[in-house]
Amino acid sequence: MKPAPFAYAKARSLDEAIALLGEHSDSARLLAGGQSLLATLNMRLSAPRLLIDITGIAGLDRIARKGGKIEIGALVRHAQAERDKEIAAHAPLIALALPHIAHPAIRNRGTLGGSIAFADPAAELPACLLALNGEVEITGVKGRRTVKADDFFKGLFETALGSQDILTAIRLPAATKDTRFGFAEFARRHGDYAMVGLAASGRADGKGLADVRLAFFGIGATPLRAKKAEAALAGGKLDAAIKALSGDLAPPDDLQATGAVKMHLAGVLLKRVAGQLSEQRS
Repeated sequence: MKPAPFAYAKARSLDEAIALLGEHSDSARLLAGGQSLLATLNMRLSAPRLLIDITGIAGLDRIARKGGKIEIGALVRHAQAERDKEIAAHAPLIALALPHIAHPAIRNRGTLGGSIAFADPAAELPACLLALNGEVEITGVKGRRTVKADDFFKGLFETALGSQDILTAIRLPAATKDTRFGFAEFARRHGDYAMVGLAASGRADGKGLADVRLAFFGIGATPLRAKKAEAALAGGKLDAAIKALSGDLAPPDDLQATGAVKMHLAGVLLKRVAGQLSEQRS
């Protein structure tokens, strides 16, 4: 299929992009990596009157450590992040998840900001942002604001971004020697969207864990924290954590699997990720 007709504008600055969004309101869409957007255009799931290309805006493709956090610009491409030493050293969960995202051709063009803004519930990076207690920097007509990951994902493909907002960066707490993390997913083929996935983080606390965050993806309308399971796992009770998932998750049936199968897979993934966290403590 071919997309519906649309106009094109290349913004040279954030101010210009925001002004274009204000002028065209809900009839405009932003183009960054385009790896999700182009598919929706071709299937006519999206039919904007204007595409605003933001790839020429300077400064949005940088990765830096600032004040105990890793700041990743919205236009940083997946392949760039895979090679980055700061991410490998200080955001290891992101580094672990990136090779699971689609295929090299997609990662060469897709952006981290685009993945977070698109908020596909089966995507890896939104769950990682949630697991790491990260935050999103949003720039709009009223200036810049920061939204915590817990408050950013609102519903299916719905976020805290308004019609005149641009996601400009994400920030993650820089890992320390006490940081623990884990990642696992089930997909029919490597590079496919996950049937079920789990991104996790925690902090070593003696022989146990504290501040455990378990973010499941592919199992609901948004990435979901399993808070009851988090509490049980922090208490060193893996079996109880797996049982607690029934109170945290209620996956619907979909084309990939029934809800019951997804619940079983969630338990298997939790056991695997708990093993990763345990290995890092030893």
